[in-house]
Amino acid sequence: MSERQRGLGRGLSALLGEAAAEVPVADQAAAARAGAHEIAVELIGRNPDQPRKIFTEAEVDELAASIREKGVLQPILVRPAPGEEGRYQIVAGERRWRAAQKAGLRMVPVLIRDLDDIEVLEIAIVENVQRSDLNAIEEAMAYRALMDRFGRTQDAVAQVVGKSRSHVANTLRLLALPDVVQDHVLAGRLSAGHARALVSQPDAVALAEQMIAGGVSVRQAEEMVREQSARRPGGSSGGREGGRAGAGNADIRALEQDLGDVLGLDVLLKDRGGKGELTIRYGTLEQLDDLCRRLMRPGGI
Repeated sequence: MSERQRGLGRGLSALLGEAAAEVPVADQAAAARAGAHEIAVELIGRNPDQPRKIFTEAEVDELAASIREKGVLQPILVRPAPGEEGRYQIVAGERRWRAAQKAGLRMVPVLIRDLDDIEVLEIAIVENVQRSDLNAIEEAMAYRALMDRFGRTQDAVAQVVGKSRSHVANTLRLLALPDVVQDHVLAGRLSAGHARALVSQPDAVALAEQMIAGGVSVRQAEEMVREQSARRPGGSSGGREGGRAGAGNADIRALEQDLGDVLGLDVLLKDRGGKGELTIRYGTLEQLDDLCRRLMRPGGI
């Protein structure tokens, strides 16, 4: 099934052509067949709007070791650098470019495409989201850039990245967190689940520090937030019945979110004492077709 059929809007395949999106290049002959060119690494520069901001030394070192042994197996996608004749800007593959430099390569295989700014940002987001390379804050910042700079709606962003509108909306909400908490997510000290529990909390910074110090799970983090809310004036009484109901509702919302993230669709769960209904909403026949294929294939989703 093509990227368009999976609901990725224009996506990588539509923008670059089916063959160009994922062609591995193992040697010079294969590179020629794939339409790749060899370019000096010093003629290539990073994209300042790259959604991914964090590249750990460990992952770059690991890839550099592989490149020393086998070379760059997949070309780096570039475009002519705006305003810099003879130079190129990375669209997708910055980690490969960094690792190639660390491995001592002078030349690297690239695919050159003439792309405008919005196509560059869309491709970078789609590639990183598909590979799960972005943390939640980087993902939210990328969505915000598409909306603020290029006038995309949440629905349009959701179509581009193949996620549900609710996923995009919930991810964007993380940008309302204090900068300190966002930095914890960027650094990997807090997960997206921890961060979602802290949205709209007046004491989010203090709670975040407690979560990090205690090494708590997402479910434990949600319980911490509920307990903190109950202590505030006007908060819930924290009684046994109310506590159980609140915990159950929070667990259901979290499960809806988890299922929605996996499926890329809006999910509604209604539980009545262990029995209930699971509703999955789709917006296009392509999304329904994809869901049916995933449910019916061996091993399921």
